[in-house]
Amino acid sequence: MLDLFAGLDTHVAITLILSLGFVLAFEFINGFHDTANAVATVIYTQSMKPRLAVFASGVFNFLGVLTGGLAVAYAIVHLLPVDLLVSVNTARGMAMVFALLTAAIAWNLGTWYFGLPASSSHTLIGAILGVGLANCLINGTPLSQGVNWGKAIDVGLSLLCSPLVGALLSGLLVIALRRSRPQSNMHKTPFQRQQVEGRKHPPFWMRFMLIVSSMGVSFSHGSNDGQKGVGLIMLVLIGIVPAKYVLNLDSTPYQIERTRDAALHLQQFYNRHQTALDAMFKPSAAGSNVHDCRRVTPCALPTT
Repeated sequence: MLDLFAGLDTHVAITLILSLGFVLAFEFINGFHDTANAVATVIYTQSMKPRLAVFASGVFNFLGVLTGGLAVAYAIVHLLPVDLLVSVNTARGMAMVFALLTAAIAWNLGTWYFGLPASSSHTLIGAILGVGLANCLINGTPLSQGVNWGKAIDVGLSLLCSPLVGALLSGLLVIALRRSRPQSNMHKTPFQRQQVEGRKHPPFWMRFMLIVSSMGVSFSHGSNDGQKGVGLIMLVLIGIVPAKYVLNLDSTPYQIERTRDAALHLQQFYNRHQTALDAMFKPSAAGSNVHDCRRVTPCALPTT
């Protein structure tokens, strides 16, 4: 990990540290922001104590991150076009990273403070799309090229359909239980059970299923939302230190040195023959945008 900072300018290294800190801050806020969704049922029904529920939810979230793969992380990275990611310079990369992270953190903190059950996934996706569209407006490029709209549509459909599917399935399950077991005390609130039975927590089997479902939600949250942090770290590395990101860390020092020498020689060659190269690759009189070297006689430059 420390290899990322080797050879970086001081301001770039500081920027990289701050950006990774912002990512960790987002993940921390995302954790306590979304944990309430997973443990609300077991706490309300008195199935688990609040502190135990939060601790268990954190454990299952962590297990979900470890075993969930990287599909969601890659989906986040692929929302922005490859051209934008590989051509961005350090200054633009800094602006891109800080803009999307600041927007996501501000929204998460705001909705948490006011007690609004909002999704951090929608926030982060919107921030990434906003970065791509803002880049188009700044550079004067078409909006169709600022975002990978195919991937954005796929992600948007999943974010739209998931709550609808969840609401439909849960509604059907409640209706089925109401009709099949209308007198069961599982339909009672904790207050009603306290008045009738002298206890607040539900029957054992219902309590067991509530705990299993709550920890399952936590595990699923880790295997999906937990990967957003991985995707953000990838965006940080690509946006601020792209050369470090694409470097093969298994390369030997000799291979890296030879690559550097080849790049320097290529730059020197271009500087010596800039006029000839510019003339060769100018658009032809017929309106062609690319000069065909095969039509040049002789098609060669002075050797170095």
